[in-house]
Amino acid sequence: MALLKDHESMKAAMPSYTGGPSHRVPTVPFLASSETVTWFYTTVAIVLAVLALEQSVYRYKKRHLPGDKWTIPLIGKFADSMKPTMEGYMKQWDSGALSALSVFNIFIVMASTNEFSRKILNSPNHAEPCLVHSAKQILRPDNWVFLTGKVHVEYRRVLNGLFTRKALGVYVGIQDAITRKYFKQWLADAAEDPSPKPIMMRARDLNMETSLRVFCGPHIPDHAAKEIADKYWMITVALELVNFPLAIPGTKVYRAIQARKVALRWLEHAAAESKKAMAAGGDAQCMLDQWVLDLADPEYKGRRDFSDLEMAMVVFSFLFASQDAMSSGLIYGFQHLADHPEVLAKVREEQESVRAGNYEKPITLEMMDNMPYLRAVVKESLRVKPPVTMVPYKTLKAFPISNDYTVPANSMVIPSFYNSLHDPEVFSEPDEFLPERWLDPNGSANQNPRNYLVFGSGPHKCIGIEYAVMNIAIVLADAAVLMDFEHVRTEKSEKVQIIATLFPQDGCLLKFSPRQH
Repeated sequence: MALLKDHESMKAAMPSYTGGPSHRVPTVPFLASSETVTWFYTTVAIVLAVLALEQSVYRYKKRHLPGDKWTIPLIGKFADSMKPTMEGYMKQWDSGALSALSVFNIFIVMASTNEFSRKILNSPNHAEPCLVHSAKQILRPDNWVFLTGKVHVEYRRVLNGLFTRKALGVYVGIQDAITRKYFKQWLADAAEDPSPKPIMMRARDLNMETSLRVFCGPHIPDHAAKEIADKYWMITVALELVNFPLAIPGTKVYRAIQARKVALRWLEHAAAESKKAMAAGGDAQCMLDQWVLDLADPEYKGRRDFSDLEMAMVVFSFLFASQDAMSSGLIYGFQHLADHPEVLAKVREEQESVRAGNYEKPITLEMMDNMPYLRAVVKESLRVKPPVTMVPYKTLKAFPISNDYTVPANSMVIPSFYNSLHDPEVFSEPDEFLPERWLDPNGSANQNPRNYLVFGSGPHKCIGIEYAVMNIAIVLADAAVLMDFEHVRTEKSEKVQIIATLFPQDGCLLKFSPRQH
């Protein structure tokens, strides 16, 4: 046993490896390590080269324009674009008539002057509207708003018929009826709880139902209208200037696309139902009906074969414009009237004259014709707080925008509307709400229509100007005579939040009560 123990102890003490003639160098692990190091340095070199190339391309495209000398690798100004602010936009605009930035390697040139903004809007051979980077994914790339050239001109020729005085005469009664319906509910809610409430979402709901009934009339069921209204906010929040570029589940763009699919399905249904109703000899009760009747008119010359889907996409584009831009205009209309009681008093005086004491009588186009002061109020409110401050375009080819700078092809080029609308040389006291400036036909405001870019300019200028102004005017007119409203101001009342369009940060807190005559 003692020998065994000694033997075992010797084994334990013996080293596991001793050098000798049979020793071989472990070459395989060494080579593996060497290859790893080689790949690491190669990868680092490639990444650095790509980043250097990115910076070089940005600097080459930017040239002498104001803007950051270097762009943040890969994402650029993405963090700023996630939460855009008016202060940020103003800083960019103030940096120069043209300035540059980059987001996700999208090279962007921003124009701040009326001259450059109008040049972009009126150069269809060099640039086409892309609204925002994700717009084509959300609205569909085959939507008519993205068309150019002859096809776009033909589309506009057809759609112009939807905003004639005859057509507006069909819409005005619908707008007035739905406005009164909502005001009745607002007053009932205020009677139960008189505390101030933000009207931002209330105004959007009013606008959504008004738009759907004006556009689709009885051809869309109530539950479908509610489903569209409930889901449409997903579309609004996804229409930021720059969004995460991939429409994968969980992203804003993905959710917006799903909402669009729901809306288009019901709008296609409405188009089909409208065609059936008009074929059966019905009268026009909405925009779709008016469109179908126009196409069937023997005097009509032009394309007639619009599919249900094409009509649905047109209505969807109108819904996009009316829901966001018009809601913004309406909310600020309320805020401006409440904050300027002397202006509200003049609106009410005009309404008393036009309505002759009959406040239950529905508004007609003839009555609207006799409301010049109200129209001036709407026009001024849209100037002071334009719903849309800019509309991004994409360059189709190199765009020589000035004598010393050419915007590269496939860049985003963005005309500013805000600066033109606040030009002190055209609008004295540009930040003040002064409707009277529009009552003098020889005044600077009316003599410089080039500066009034609320609805854009050029071949893609808003096609529904009269409809939009009329809708905001009807709501404000009915509010002036049917309700008293008080704006509870907060520190955020004058601060702007940008959600596709402009809204007051506090949602515009109003207290409503029935007006006593």
